[in-house]
Amino acid sequence: MLSALAEGSSRITGFLEGEDTRATARIFGQMGVRIEAPADGERVVHGAGLHGLRTPDGALDCGNSGTAIRLLCGVLAGQAFDSTLTGDWSLSKRPMRRVTEPLASMGASIETAEGGTPPLRVHGRQPLRGIDYTSPIVSAQVKSAVLLAGLYADGKTRVIEPRPTRDYTERMLAAFGWPIAFEPGKTSLSGGHVLRAIDIEIPADFSSAAFLIVAATLVPGSELVLRNVGMNQRRTGLLHVLQAMGADILEENRCEAGGEPVADLVVRHAHLCGVEVPVEHVADMIDEFPALFIAAACAEGVTTIRGAGELRVKESDRIAVMATGLRVLGVRIEETPDGATIEGGALRGGTVDARGDHRVAMAFAVAGAMTTGGIMIRDCANVATSFPGFVERANGCGLAVRAA
Repeated sequence: MLSALAEGSSRITGFLEGEDTRATARIFGQMGVRIEAPADGERVVHGAGLHGLRTPDGALDCGNSGTAIRLLCGVLAGQAFDSTLTGDWSLSKRPMRRVTEPLASMGASIETAEGGTPPLRVHGRQPLRGIDYTSPIVSAQVKSAVLLAGLYADGKTRVIEPRPTRDYTERMLAAFGWPIAFEPGKTSLSGGHVLRAIDIEIPADFSSAAFLIVAATLVPGSELVLRNVGMNQRRTGLLHVLQAMGADILEENRCEAGGEPVADLVVRHAHLCGVEVPVEHVADMIDEFPALFIAAACAEGVTTIRGAGELRVKESDRIAVMATGLRVLGVRIEETPDGATIEGGALRGGTVDARGDHRVAMAFAVAGAMTTGGIMIRDCANVATSFPGFVERANGCGLAVRAA
């Protein structure tokens, strides 16, 4: 997104060839940004500048990406044209007022469907003003949408969070040369500056690595090395929780890539014990909870999760879907409004439904390695949303996953 709004051409290496990222690239292509793909995992983005996007011909389809649709609200609110953001059946159920309401207080005009869901109709040519926004929810997407609108606003935009969330947007804005001040839980910037193109090296995705980390931890005799994994402290809450449960995970060769800390992770099989997940880690592992549910189901004792109500408005209600599937596998689990209590033990085989949620599907694929009869996973075609090649990569590490 930022390279499309920058002056000059940016080269991106380590580009995730997932459906979400490709959808975002197509959207900017519809708005006149020239994007080249010289090789798999590479993009060259010829930026249009902050005010160089053109009116799209038709709706902008975000597919399954909540990140794309919410952040694009901030970008499109500052444009000189109207636009419509749509998504697939799952995205069309997700709440958007958490973004449209703070943007409206900046002067944006965005219409939602009844119930505050997509499609979103963004009316351009609206003068935006900076605001002081204290977010009532813990969401990096909300923070980022407000900050991106702040690029187009008069005055200063400040965002205060109830708990710190991932800071990729802040780091990347700074890398593109936009003056920004940020610390955990607080960010501020002013409009009226310019983004300058840069070359970007994207670290390996921790959320994708999470499934293989849990698999190697659970399967006896395992030893797995994951190279150049992004280790942003606002993203690695799962690592701290697994280590508290007894996981054997070592960090080696720490360095920086693309302005982000990275490391190689060496994961060996370990006996896990249930824990009470610290609430302060929840925001730093919000996408990794399906993997944690599997780790907790295989651990000795009870794992308690609280403060994770955001899981109920992801691609699926991840608390409910994971609980339903784990019960099929013989796990005792009690749902709460913002979490669950999971009693670990042996898993039996069975058929579970991923409900179209890519992370749920991959989590149950890992669980299959811990059963004697295996697991059949239904409604899992969209794994490529975030992890294209998951089946091949998982099988290459020693799991036995196949398409039915």
